[in-house]
Amino acid sequence: MEFKAQQIAELIQGRVEGDPNATINTFAKIEEGKPGAISFLSNSKYTNYIYDTESSVVLVDEALKLDKPVKATLIRVKSAYEAVAKLLQMYDSMKPKKVGISSLAFIDPTAKVGENCYIGPFVAIGPEAVIGDGCVLHPHATVGEKATVGNNTEIYSNAVIYHHCKVGNNCILHAGCVIGADGFGFAPGANGYDKIPQIGIVTIEDNVEIGANTCVDRSTMGSTYVRKGVKLDNLVQIAHNTDIGENTVMSSQVGVAGSTKVGQWCMFGGQVGISGHITIGNGVKLGAQSGVPGSLKDGEALMGTPPIPQTNFFRSSAIFRRLPDIYRQINEMQKTIDELKSKLGN
Repeated sequence: MEFKAQQIAELIQGRVEGDPNATINTFAKIEEGKPGAISFLSNSKYTNYIYDTESSVVLVDEALKLDKPVKATLIRVKSAYEAVAKLLQMYDSMKPKKVGISSLAFIDPTAKVGENCYIGPFVAIGPEAVIGDGCVLHPHATVGEKATVGNNTEIYSNAVIYHHCKVGNNCILHAGCVIGADGFGFAPGANGYDKIPQIGIVTIEDNVEIGANTCVDRSTMGSTYVRKGVKLDNLVQIAHNTDIGENTVMSSQVGVAGSTKVGQWCMFGGQVGISGHITIGNGVKLGAQSGVPGSLKDGEALMGTPPIPQTNFFRSSAIFRRLPDIYRQINEMQKTIDELKSKLGN
């Protein structure tokens, strides 16, 4: 399917700079551009590629200033990154959707499967489970007893939703993620650790995306919550009885310990570690590998262990690299001071 630059511009409220009839039929990275492709430029590190790219059309920010003419037709928009995201969503929605139930799938007679679903080979759906309309369950996905899945949710291969857990509408669960495994609850005893039964559930609200091999543990009692619009990367660990606020995003290998409440619109970099039984405010930003031992207020932007304001962290890191030289200089100054004291004393 082909589109003209002017058509694309109208879809994303952009302004054409160049040939409005330039046609595109695919996407390409700007450094790998080819005729008929549309690319985007949102990171200044890639600006040099725009002068030589073979892509027919490039999305750029309205404010971008160029040093010389370019071959490609430009579409200027408020945010090139947001515009390409919108186009990719539209492109993805045009793909034909699978429908039907494989003869190799197992669906318990008491389970309910909605209309226009795709249930792939070797999918297992347990007793009294409920699958909403328009869902896609890829091969080897598992939905446990009395678990519920909302409408238009996609569950990839080997993802598991344990018994009684709830997944909302328009969610995406990637391969190997586990929703509702037991929380890490053990009581030390004379002969070892006694398991504390985890009798709660996990509730995943609408429009949540959970990455491959990410785990969200069921609560000891009540529910672990992942609220609307949350996006979790691959290899994230959400412990029991946590509550992750709406539209919060977490990069790979973040770990949140039990009974912690995370606010709305937070952003956590890779390998951030959050202690248990604390509260993280709304809009908190944590740089990669931050370790958080205590509660944080709304809007803080921190980094390090324990986390400090990012500007202070970078300044401290610069000083830390110079510590051996600083230590040597202090020793030399101390020797000089001692010599002066000795002379003055005499």
